Amino acid sequence: MTGFGVLLRRELALNWGRGGGPLLALAFYLSMATLLPLASGSEPARLAVVAPGVAWLALAVASLLSLERLFERDYEDGALDLLALGPAPLEVAAFVKCAAQWITTGAPLALLAPVVAISLGAEVRLAPLVILTALIGGLGFSFCGGIGAALSLGSRRGGVLIAVIVLPLFVPPVVFGAGAIEAYAGGLDWRTGLMLLTAYSLAAVGLGPFAMAAACRNALS
Repeated sequence: MTGFGVLLRRELALNWGRGGGPLLALAFYLSMATLLPLASGSEPARLAVVAPGVAWLALAVASLLSLERLFERDYEDGALDLLALGPAPLEVAAFVKCAAQWITTGAPLALLAPVVAISLGAEVRLAPLVILTALIGGLGFSFCGGIGAALSLGSRRGGVLIAVIVLPLFVPPVVFGAGAIEAYAGGLDWRTGLMLLTAYSLAAVGLGPFAMAAACRNALS
C-alpha cells in the first residue's frame, strides 16, 4: 500500500472511530431542519421559498462540527511532528486529512441534504441537484475548514476561532449552491451557479493544502 493509501486509511479510521463518526453532524443537521418550522411557522408556501437556502446554511454549520480536531489531535500527541518529518510532504497529509473528512462527514451530509430540503417544502425533482451541489460544496467546506483548523492550532478556544475564520469562507459556496437550486426550481439558468460552486471548491482543494501546511509548520516551530 502506498504512503497516500496508508494516510487515508488512518484518517478514515480515526474519523469513523471518533465520537460515532458523522452521527453528530447528521443529528445536528436534522435538528436545525426540525427547529426551523417551529421558529418561522409551518406554512408550506413559506418554507418552500427558503428551503434551499436553509438546507445549505444548515449544511455549512453542520460541517463545522468535525473541524476542530482535524489537526489538533495530531498536534497534541506528536503525530503532526512525525508527519512533518516524514517522506511525504505536509501538503499531502493536509490533503488526505481534508479528503477523509469529506468522505466521512461531507458525503453523508450531502446524502441527507435532499431529505432536509424536501422536508422543508422543496420539490422532489430538485433532489438530484441538491445532492450534486452538496457533494461539490462539501469539498469546499472541508478544505476551507481545514485552513481554519490549521490556523487555530495551539489556541485555547480553537472551536470559536475556527468558526470566526471559516464562516466567511463558507459564504460563497452557500450562495452559489442555494442559488443554483433556486434557479433550477424557477426555470432559470442554474448552470452558472453550479460552475461557480465547482470552481470555488476546486480552488479550495488546490490551494488549501498549501495554506494548511504553512500554518502547521508555523504552529510546530
